[in-house]
Amino acid sequence: MTLSDHDKWVIEQYEADEEMMVLIFAQWCVNHQLDPVQLYEEAYPNQQANKLLQQVLEKTTEKNEAVDISTEVVLHVLQEFGNDDLAFVVQAQAETIHNKKSD
Repeated sequence: MTLSDHDKWVIEQYEADEEMMVLIFAQWCVNHQLDPVQLYEEAYPNQQANKLLQQVLEKTTEKNEAVDISTEVVLHVLQEFGNDDLAFVVQAQAETIHNKKSD
């Protein structure tokens, strides 16, 4: 079975969107001085290393050079891609960060 040009385009769009989702997650982690690989492994302990996450880490910028990414945006993007377990871990980390700022 061969893919039509439209099918190929849809797959390419999904992959590009997925990469953007991973980049948003990774940059949010960098911005909050968290290890994105560690959070990913916490959410998905039985999965192998995420190759896309490893590739995207090279595209993140230092916290002081990065655009601020709200927790709400990260959670929304993760949930749109069905990464509810990772969204749960991000939410827990965000609450910890918020509680530390309140102290």
